[in-house]
Amino acid sequence: MASKLTGTVALVTGASSGIGAATARRLAEQGASVGLVGRRKDRLEALSAEIEQAGGTALVVAADITDRIQAEGAVQQVIERFGRLDTLVNNAGLMLLGPVVGADPEEWDRMIAVNVQGLLYTTRAALPHLLQAAEQDPRQVADIVNIGSYAGRVASKGYGVYNVTKFGVHAFTESLRQEVTQRHVRVGVLEPGAVQSELGTHNRPEIRSELIDPYFQETEVLAAEDIADGVAYMVTRPRHAAVGELWIMPTEQA
Repeated sequence: MASKLTGTVALVTGASSGIGAATARRLAEQGASVGLVGRRKDRLEALSAEIEQAGGTALVVAADITDRIQAEGAVQQVIERFGRLDTLVNNAGLMLLGPVVGADPEEWDRMIAVNVQGLLYTTRAALPHLLQAAEQDPRQVADIVNIGSYAGRVASKGYGVYNVTKFGVHAFTESLRQEVTQRHVRVGVLEPGAVQSELGTHNRPEIRSELIDPYFQETEVLAAEDIADGVAYMVTRPRHAAVGELWIMPTEQA
């Protein structure tokens, strides 16, 4: 029996680790050919080999999606290899926390570039192909899943500019959903709570010790595979059903 995504193609940004890598594996298990997009080519190649050894199909695309030309080129490489695009998972993200007073504005620029501009560039490049796939067999529907955050629902001290980016992702998701949903391109946001990943490791040591480490030491947090399962659930719904928002939290997260 064919898997639910057999004959389709997915593109996952930030696929070199964490949620992105787990999502790519999960979609490949469901039968999709997967474009692995990220900056760390060695990790992408290792993931591709793993997927193909398990019987799946993957394409390594080393690209920095904060550069519009590279984002557009990443989508084009997937189209040239597989001939179509059915699913886009905008997962690439950066979380640099700390107070607004005395903040390093370069950290703000980096977060906005990855979390907002990279997502916009990739989505814009992918949309024509997703709209086309939604009119074709095997599923006659296409999907965009934007990886948001609990920080896009609730603002917290020390999370200010990260909150800005994730609230923006949620707003963009809903606006785009209204624009293309009647053309059977489903657009949804998946909002993880605390996940064990590299996301927090990019912060300065003093920020980690104040805002990140204590919580992770006291709470049974999510695994990347928990989020990958959520993405797979969203994109394998029947054509008539769309999941606009999915919130996955650690049971202990208040």
